[in-house]
Amino acid sequence: MKHSLLFLFILFQFLIVPFSDPTYVKAKTTFVHELSAEPKKDPLSLSELNNKYQNTFFLYGSKTKREIALTFDDAPDNIFTPQILDILKQKGVKATFFVVGYRIEEHPDIFKRIIREGHALGNHSYNHANFSKLSDTEFRNQIIKTDNIIKQYTGYIPRMIRPPYGNINEEQLQWLKLHNKKIVNWNVDSLDWKGLDEDQVASNVLLHVKPGAIILQHSGTGTGGDLSGTVKSLPKIIDELNKEKYNLVTIPKLLNIPAK
Repeated sequence: MKHSLLFLFILFQFLIVPFSDPTYVKAKTTFVHELSAEPKKDPLSLSELNNKYQNTFFLYGSKTKREIALTFDDAPDNIFTPQILDILKQKGVKATFFVVGYRIEEHPDIFKRIIREGHALGNHSYNHANFSKLSDTEFRNQIIKTDNIIKQYTGYIPRMIRPPYGNINEEQLQWLKLHNKKIVNWNVDSLDWKGLDEDQVASNVLLHVKPGAIILQHSGTGTGGDLSGTVKSLPKIIDELNKEKYNLVTIPKLLNIPAK
């Protein structure tokens, strides 16, 4: 009997006590957690996204052709967009306009002029939202709503998207890819949105262009914004690029992608 009791006591010490000891349980739990936890991955940069999705996300065109694309964001407005259209028409240049949904609603006649004069179109969101700060539903609504507004005037949904501020994450890019969209950013930034004068805008463009360049400028701005530097520098930019034997083309031509 005594031997049986001694055996049970020893068994209790080895099997029961360790699992009731908080220190033991905590250490075991921590060990299991450390084994199962996966390190968080940093989001891909825009350059990394461009490398990973080369047929979907573009920063520039072919470097072997002397072709360059002029692109204008935030159209249409009723102050600067008409002036830019006048210059493009005078110079015989076709550009690409990335348009904002609510501004089309506010200035439909100017949007119709962009279409009528043969410029390429891309979606630039409904109200210039920063995609990286939106939920999936909010992001998709920005795209779909603006696509439908554009279609009311063109009869087609544009293939091209330019995210406001150039910001987009991989999940959003994958959704756009699934819907056959092409994301078009830039590699030459005029910084005209800062209200720069014509010489500054021209220098920011002309000192950085190379074959395949996608040039970012703006043709619409918010209240109090000044794009007069863009308007005044545009003839000089076009003339200088022509002197350098560059062909000024639309994004679909530059990237060899469909417009719709």
